[in-house]
Amino acid sequence: MFTSTGSSGLYKAPLSKSLLLVPSALSLLLTLLLPHCQKFFLYDLHAVKHDFQIWRLICGRIICLDLKDAFCSGLLIYNFRIFERRYGSRKFASFLLGSWVLSALFDFILVEAVQYSLGVTVASNLPSGFLAPVFALFVPFHCSIPRVQVAQILGPLSITNKTLIYILGLQLFTSGSYIWIVAMSGLISGMCYDRKVLQVHQVLRIPGRMAEFFSWALEPIFSSSEPTSEARVGMGATVDIQRQQRMEQLDRQLMLSQFAQVRRQRQQQGGMINWNRLFPPLRQRRNINYQDGPRSEQRASPPPEVSEEQVARLMEMGFSRGDALEALRASNNDLNVATNFLLQH
Repeated sequence: MFTSTGSSGLYKAPLSKSLLLVPSALSLLLTLLLPHCQKFFLYDLHAVKHDFQIWRLICGRIICLDLKDAFCSGLLIYNFRIFERRYGSRKFASFLLGSWVLSALFDFILVEAVQYSLGVTVASNLPSGFLAPVFALFVPFHCSIPRVQVAQILGPLSITNKTLIYILGLQLFTSGSYIWIVAMSGLISGMCYDRKVLQVHQVLRIPGRMAEFFSWALEPIFSSSEPTSEARVGMGATVDIQRQQRMEQLDRQLMLSQFAQVRRQRQQQGGMINWNRLFPPLRQRRNINYQDGPRSEQRASPPPEVSEEQVARLMEMGFSRGDALEALRASNNDLNVATNFLLQH
């Protein structure tokens, strides 16, 4: 699993789960069982502009009539669930609402601009579905999620933790003739909301009482329990590799549980979490146990040096410098572990 998305499923992401289940179920229902009702969910700009069918701005921009678009947008929403964990469901919903409203305005502007500047008549029906907010989420994804190299291919080309998400976005971008209009309006609206242009983040946001009502009514339905099962070790690996993977998994689980316990005591004790009090990783314990002599057992290993580049990447995500330093020290400068560690707590 790529580190930009975490590894705990839809835990603490009820809104993302609802956006995955409800629109996808409705898309399947309209495509397989009720194809004669698809005409009510067409995103027809001509009907909105000339026949004042304003309801199409809602129906036509929620449910995908193309199953390929529904599948790709669902995968992207699943990967972007990290923002709901980071910002909270209310702020995440406000971003989706703001980009959804702004993108409707930019759809009309882009269509008119293409017709007047290039003399090209754009089809009245644009791709339906919750697509513009999905493209808008690429703005905070590009700006706030650090780029971590996973593998290197063909010399300078490298695969990062963000490569798959960009490939999915490109696939969705090229899935239709006029989907580029929806994509551009989504990206522009995402930049406007993320950069707080004209204070749109203050105007287009979810009211507090409405957020409390939906949290009370819908969160018990779409909430997910915290995952506790251990990931399986890849088949076909040698015994040494399997042991090493087991050690790494236990290291992460022990650090997560210990960090959660220390964080609960943080308000009572005050100050920054002292990561140096946490237990050493299991690999360190194993190396210490196999050393000869009592002196080597009592000898403390010096703290690892922390890369300023990795600290800067974590600070770009909104974490303080102190937490970033301590997370990297506790994870032995493993940016992948430190990023998941801070995002999930």
